[in-house]
Amino acid sequence: MTSTIKKYWFKTGVLHEFEVVNLKELYTKSFNELIVPHRTEFYQIIWFKKGSPKHMVDFNPVDIKPNSILFVDKNSVQCFDSSEPIEGEVLMFSDNFFCKTEVDTKFLRSCMLFNDLHAVSNIEMTGGLSKTFNSFFQLIKTELKTNADSFQSDILRNYLQNLLLVAERTRLNIKTTTINKGPDLEYVIKFRDLLDRQFHVLKSVSKYCLQLRVTEKRLNAATLKIMAITPKQMIDSRIILEAKRLLAHTTDSVKEIAYTLGFEEPTNFVKYFKKHQKVTPLEFRNRFK
Repeated sequence: MTSTIKKYWFKTGVLHEFEVVNLKELYTKSFNELIVPHRTEFYQIIWFKKGSPKHMVDFNPVDIKPNSILFVDKNSVQCFDSSEPIEGEVLMFSDNFFCKTEVDTKFLRSCMLFNDLHAVSNIEMTGGLSKTFNSFFQLIKTELKTNADSFQSDILRNYLQNLLLVAERTRLNIKTTTINKGPDLEYVIKFRDLLDRQFHVLKSVSKYCLQLRVTEKRLNAATLKIMAITPKQMIDSRIILEAKRLLAHTTDSVKEIAYTLGFEEPTNFVKYFKKHQKVTPLEFRNRFK
């Protein structure tokens, strides 16, 4: 374990906060950083062309098959396999790059590839799909090699949006259950965005509803329809997820974690964690190790 969960931003000098890198080269260059739990302040589209690694995303093991693409949401805690050789490409982009307008933001927030609230999106490339995605990647890499001008960021954003649309259509065709887009999903996604930013200081459903300008009854109906859980259960799940991340991947004491998560007394955090996990924070940490 480390003292903190390492977090990465786009390195300085990367134009547009948009980049495609060779996965094998990245794996070789940054092996020690990739095989330990870490977060990124940007989205990742990881194309595993060769290899069958075990990839971990927020305690969920993802069995990767050769020639498959994994969509990793920003701030997820992930860890690459340390034993399986891999080859492929990684496309990385930030909110600063993609969300230039309110329409862009709405598109990205409603894209189930990064906002599937039930699982990590992983698509196996079959049939002509691999050729289609390879075409998008080639177009993007070719554009990145040209001299930057006032058109480049828009061209790259359009390529990326089309890639996401094709991937989302593919995902819907292979998923046994789907989440219908509409007002309910929009409420849930907006609520989750607020929750990700404020869960450590705000734990009241009513105060989130004030920010969303929606009644508790309406938000409750939306989360039950989309997630089959209440807003309060979503708050609890987010707090517990962060608690598990900190217990598993840092050396922070239970007292420090309690304060980080906004609990005034460590004993309240211990009771809260045990209520939801059936074990104490220390018992969870020891079991995880």
